[in-house]
Amino acid sequence: MKIVVNLDVMMARRKMSLGELAQRVDITMANLSILKNNKARAIRFSTLEAICAALDCQPGDILEFVPDEEEKP
Repeated sequence: MKIVVNLDVMMARRKMSLGELAQRVDITMANLSILKNNKARAIRFSTLEAICAALDCQPGDILEFVPDEEEKP
């Protein structure tokens, strides 16, 4: 199982660039890019809250649980 970050989807829906979101959330573009590209291993609630406020969305709009596919014999 894994958590997938759909930040790029929400940014596209809001027509917001990575740079603009980084400025609104007060986070570096490098760290936001790591999150956007599913390379982050954790996210602070305060960062998630700021992203949700900037994109006018809910945490579930950004984070998605994807179960592992069962291995077939």
